[in-house]
Amino acid sequence: MRRRAFLAGAAATTLSASVLPRPAIAQAAGKTLKFIPEGNLQNPDPIWSTTTVARNFGYMIWDTLYGWDAKLSPRPQMCEGHEIADNGLTWRFRLREGLKFHDGTKVRAADCLASIQRWMKRDGFGQRLEASLNEMTATDDREFVLRLKKPFPLLAHGLGKPTANVCFIMPERIARTDPYKQIDEYVGSGPYAFNRGEWVPGALATFRRFADYVPREETPDFVAGGKPAYFERIEWNVITDAATSSAAIQSGEEDWWQSPTVDLLPLLRKARNVVVEQLDEIGVVGVMRFNMLHPPFDNVKLRRAILPAINQADFMNAAMGGDPELTRIGVGVFTPGSPLANAAGLETLTGPRDLALAKRLVAESGYKGEKIVFITPSDYPVLNAECLIGADLLSKLGLNVDLQSMDWGTMIQRRGNKDTIDKGGWSAFCTGWEGLNLVDPGAHYPIMGTGEKGWFGWFSSPRMEELRSAWFDAPDLVSQKKIAEEIQLAVWDEAPYYPLGQWLQPIARRTTIEGIVKAPFPLFWNVRKTS
Repeated sequence: MRRRAFLAGAAATTLSASVLPRPAIAQAAGKTLKFIPEGNLQNPDPIWSTTTVARNFGYMIWDTLYGWDAKLSPRPQMCEGHEIADNGLTWRFRLREGLKFHDGTKVRAADCLASIQRWMKRDGFGQRLEASLNEMTATDDREFVLRLKKPFPLLAHGLGKPTANVCFIMPERIARTDPYKQIDEYVGSGPYAFNRGEWVPGALATFRRFADYVPREETPDFVAGGKPAYFERIEWNVITDAATSSAAIQSGEEDWWQSPTVDLLPLLRKARNVVVEQLDEIGVVGVMRFNMLHPPFDNVKLRRAILPAINQADFMNAAMGGDPELTRIGVGVFTPGSPLANAAGLETLTGPRDLALAKRLVAESGYKGEKIVFITPSDYPVLNAECLIGADLLSKLGLNVDLQSMDWGTMIQRRGNKDTIDKGGWSAFCTGWEGLNLVDPGAHYPIMGTGEKGWFGWFSSPRMEELRSAWFDAPDLVSQKKIAEEIQLAVWDEAPYYPLGQWLQPIARRTTIEGIVKAPFPLFWNVRKTS
């Protein structure tokens, strides 16, 4: 059996280059966009790092073989499409013409294979693909083939997913870097190129328009479709003080603020020439994570003991002021509103909170008073607020907490340390995972039980991996939903992390900025500045 599966956009979504508003483009192309990101670009390697800042940087300079549209369906991006043969065991991909890297070299099939190989080593979805893979070969510079041991129907879905880690295509020489070491060269084929010489970690990252980028002749649709670049220069200005960021947006010194703090939203809504806009309908889920390699959180009894005291409302009040339009509690393992979200065992978090019970369970768990190093990013207001609530709660339960504050970039480095706390390690932290990551088990890092190959905290669970395997092999959504319920029950039992609630993050922009693609994170193609 042989069938074609070209996933080109429908004619209704196609936008011919001949009808693009050329005069408007010409007027805007010479301008600079000034952007305040959510945090510091400390580690730009989106395969080594799972941070959203690294992913957002990735979409600035790299491109992907496929991209999800607003319906979360994969569509060809760098690829023309693919063919599936041999009852799902052979996938043949062909690149579209005219693809170039920022150094002027052509994008080749060999670059794609090396990039997929590196991605598979670090990404949870990619690791599943690698386990199903027989071989990958390039038939020429524009075509490559993946031959599988068993069908993997979600292949295009995985190659196009916009969640960490994204399968960005890099030049072969860069993609050959050990996936557990950071790359030191940032050359992509996307609409903007990175000005490495101007990069000041903690302060500034700049980008220039890539003149040789050829966008698809389609309407932008999340990370699919056309990606026209309308600015000659984009600046990411890292401003850690919220009041300073607010003043910069109001004065016009900055054009776009990714994450305005909740206390400043009323002021920004009243400001002249400023728009507060909700582009993210999927949101972010707060997470408390433990280091399960070392005591005391290698003890599942201790991790379970804390659950009766977790009050999602406390965390959401601290993070977003408890605004009912921006927060949601009663959040389980999967993103609220997604097909796999369910209520299995949810009373573990939604039932009456019982601090006394949690204290008794902590005492019965075998906890011996070991120091707990709780790390927090002082320059990341929402996450810092979560961490302060979390550390205080653990202290109230009788745990010996040492709260250590640092900047976001340092925390990113610190959480990768697998040593004990006396050698620079850590015990716990809070963070946020985009709801996109948590819609299914494929990219859901907090539940992955792959040990030291997994996400920071290094949860090891054969039981969880068996359930994830069952989900990948499930024949339909009904079966997937049943497995999702089992996964949620397993999370309450093994407690690799705690969901802390969901929040939506508005942006603030000048009224002169238009064309921002509706998405859960900032995308810079199609954005224009009017006079």
